[in-house]
Amino acid sequence: MIDTSEVNFEKANGLVPCVIQDAQTHKVLMLGFMNPEALAKTLAEKKLTFYSRTKQRLWTKGETSGNYLILVDVLLDCDNDTLLFKVKPQGPSCHTGADTCFDEKNEGIELGFLESIIQNRKANPKSGSYTNQLFDAGINKIAQKVGEEAVELVIESKDDNRDLFLGEAADLMYHYLVLLTAKGYELKDVITVLKTRHS
Repeated sequence: MIDTSEVNFEKANGLVPCVIQDAQTHKVLMLGFMNPEALAKTLAEKKLTFYSRTKQRLWTKGETSGNYLILVDVLLDCDNDTLLFKVKPQGPSCHTGADTCFDEKNEGIELGFLESIIQNRKANPKSGSYTNQLFDAGINKIAQKVGEEAVELVIESKDDNRDLFLGEAADLMYHYLVLLTAKGYELKDVITVLKTRHS
């Protein structure tokens, strides 16, 4: 987190612009403004609170809709007058009901969304969940499934059926992420190894 004493609120008459970004998809969700009180409340409660220039008061995003922005991290820019908040949105970020205030879908192309679902299943088991059945079966069963899916992908790669090939690729990726999670690792750990090899 940041040192709040370094934030320069003077350049914009007591306010700083705040760029809000989904911590998982990296999509920019909205832009808001904070005064020192809004920033302090945000850091204390871990839910983003802004200063409304229209209503001249503090407002916590989601206070009426339930679509809170849960704080993950905050960064201060090089001029100390703009904040970047990385958040977990609890629903649409725009008052219109759109995912973002820029009318973009809040979707990423990375595997973080799937990894977070799997990690959540491990931390909060759900009855009837296939993922939890795998975790309950143990490492050997999960590793076996990864092997089976890898073989099935190899077999499908010999043909030209796009749907079957991509389906098997998705199955392998899912089971691979379950195995990583079961072993206590994350995709970022694998990426670190790959970056090391690249250098």
